[in-house]
Amino acid sequence: MGVAASGRPVTPDVAERVQALARSIWPDGRVRISYHPQCFQEQGHFAGSDEARADALVELANDPAVDALWIARGGWGAARIVDMVLPRLKRAAHGKSYMGYSDAGTLLAALYARGIGRQFHGPMPVDIVREGGEAAVARALRWLVDQDEESLEASVRATDKPVAAFNLTILSHLMGTPWLPDLSGHVLMLEEVGEYVYRIDRALAQVTSSPAVRVAAGIRLGRCSDIPPNDPDFGRDEETVAREWCMRSGIQWLGRADIGHDVANKVVPFGRP
Repeated sequence: MGVAASGRPVTPDVAERVQALARSIWPDGRVRISYHPQCFQEQGHFAGSDEARADALVELANDPAVDALWIARGGWGAARIVDMVLPRLKRAAHGKSYMGYSDAGTLLAALYARGIGRQFHGPMPVDIVREGGEAAVARALRWLVDQDEESLEASVRATDKPVAAFNLTILSHLMGTPWLPDLSGHVLMLEEVGEYVYRIDRALAQVTSSPAVRVAAGIRLGRCSDIPPNDPDFGRDEETVAREWCMRSGIQWLGRADIGHDVANKVVPFGRP
């Protein structure tokens, strides 16, 4: 398993804790996690320059000894390098699993759109620093290594439709770009963190107005956490606005999804389960 940082860096203690967790689950040593040195670089907000981040992703994706490429953390940065990564991917990149969420959704979307590997919206190594974060990281590892179905978001196991999952803001930023995949017939799962309800409302207005999203089979709303208080009160919560925009756009409302920026975040495979 190879780890690269497409956005912000992680610290060496994150790598050590994740490796220790993997050893505790698989003491036979069959799971090997290699952190690209780029993960620990710092250049302002980012884990190294755009070129360094792109090079690390390409190196791991093209390495036939790497079975899965795990994004170290989110933040912001994937959209700055996606066009530097895709043209350089070779045959080995097509046989890999790719996992991340939040900002990593841009990379997952672009890879999925081009049929490169298998993409999974799921916990990242940095989640281990959260309270209870070991459970989230173990969930991701158990899926990547053993395809443990207990790691999956429950509704995924009950549908025969293709699925995709995104942070709402990231999906709104994908609108109109070449990185957005064809979402026809998909169950679309969305989650958010740290945004006012009016911003969630605004993003849903944009997303559900797009013809590229109106072809989806329906929307499930994950957790919207750390919502700041609005002054004056917005008068609606995140589920109310999601239901409203589904109704106004003609997209089927399918209920809630067990995903979010938290340690309970479940794994969602892109495409058919």
